Amino acid sequence: MIDRRYFLAAGAALGILGSRAAAQDSGGAQLPEKYQPRMVEIPASMNPGEIHVDPNRFALYWTMEGGQAMRYSVGVGRAGLYETGVFRMGAKKEWPSWTPTPDMIEREPEKYKKYEDGMEGGPDNPLGARALYLFEGTRDTYLRIHGTNAPSTIGTAVSNGCARLVNDHMIDLYERVPLETTVFLYPKLA
Repeated sequence: MIDRRYFLAAGAALGILGSRAAAQDSGGAQLPEKYQPRMVEIPASMNPGEIHVDPNRFALYWTMEGGQAMRYSVGVGRAGLYETGVFRMGAKKEWPSWTPTPDMIEREPEKYKKYEDGMEGGPDNPLGARALYLFEGTRDTYLRIHGTNAPSTIGTAVSNGCARLVNDHMIDLYERVPLETTVFLYPKLA
């Protein structure tokens, strides 16, 4: 089992990545260059085939062979709604439907009550073009890594707990990751 020391050590290791990144163009034309996906070097101790989300750098890393990772820029959960932990990707969906959680409806009924019966997938859906569903064992946590059509939310902490990528970048990530991928959501520093 991964413990807090692993999170802290791996999070510190991820901090060295920025200076060695080479830019790659994979969409998200509305985003500044600093938010574009890029291949980066990672410590050899990190296993390939994992997702690591660093909320302090608004970064998601898809780890690969050879000490490399694809780094995507993300938006994350706002204060009090971001969760840390180790999860497994239990489902993947294209143009997923969306239903706000009861907690979301209770917090902001004026915004979410009208969607309590759900919203079909499509360009206006908050989950965007693709979604990866995070589970603890067999339990759906309702945490997602998903697309968004709101590029201004990338690099910010505004969501209800999910990590979001612009749709073009999410489609690219979705194609790379298999079901049962391990996902690490690192602690947010104060």
